[in-house]
Amino acid sequence: MSSPLTVLFANRIQSIRENLGLSQEDFAEVCDVDRTYIGRLERLERTPKLDTLEKIANGLGVKAHDLINFDKELEVNLKKPH
Repeated sequence: MSSPLTVLFANRIQSIRENLGLSQEDFAEVCDVDRTYIGRLERLERTPKLDTLEKIANGLGVKAHDLINFDKELEVNLKKPH
């Protein structure tokens, strides 16, 4: 079972990719990672190492911490009744 942070990260990557109108293959090319890797991230089969996180951030023109700052999402999830 994936951690909540892993799920949030995978959802964020997929959302960014879809908002940019990119296929997984095109997204991987922009981020300079293997084309199959993005699919594995989105399917929660992999979690990125820090150097890969940096590649993805650089490809998107954002800071790495922007990809993993989930304060608002976690706050909302913690307030939801279980």
